[in-house]
Amino acid sequence: MAETQLDNQKKDKPKKIEKDETKNMDLPDKVFGEDFNSDLVHQVVVSQMANRRQVSAHTKDKGEVRGGGRKPWRQKGTGRARVGSNRSPIWRGGGITFGPTNKRNFKKIIPLKMRRKALIMALSQKAKNGLLIILDEFKLDKPKTKEIANLIAKQNKEKASFLIVIPEKDENIVRAARNIPDTAVMQAKDLNCLDILKYKYIMMARPSIKVIEKTFVK
Repeated sequence: MAETQLDNQKKDKPKKIEKDETKNMDLPDKVFGEDFNSDLVHQVVVSQMANRRQVSAHTKDKGEVRGGGRKPWRQKGTGRARVGSNRSPIWRGGGITFGPTNKRNFKKIIPLKMRRKALIMALSQKAKNGLLIILDEFKLDKPKTKEIANLIAKQNKEKASFLIVIPEKDENIVRAARNIPDTAVMQAKDLNCLDILKYKYIMMARPSIKVIEKTFVK
């Protein structure tokens, strides 16, 4: 028999697996079977937060403040203290001594093996706590926010944060989810421990597991 239009529409819709069924799935131990080491995860998260830190506070010292080229008064004979510039830190409007500058570097280097290990631990912890949702397929023909919002609402009754992991770049999913509060979309190859722990629920399609295993399990 020829397939009807309704049957085609049903096939196009994402096939989802409920949270309770996710625990009974056969997930690879290399990705979701790692024991949690809080010390390692904490060290990696602190380093990633430091590396994302943007230095915005900046004060000008005596050499950066505008003006001060002319000596305010002669060196001797005035009865006042000697001074060479009105941009001195002890003058009003002068430079700042030991103030914060944008030259500070908060970068922390963590070995690649430690970062990968912490990421696998974070994913394993999500799976053990029932916070991992696996979909058979996750595709959208058009960037409709309502479709993703409805899918998240069925899984997310407590209105917690959601991280959607896709196997490859999909502009329709990215555009559809960007207006949903506390929701983000990330490719599987770009996952990191900090973002996994930042969001309560992780939703991913089955192909994303293969990408994670290929990228992070060495």
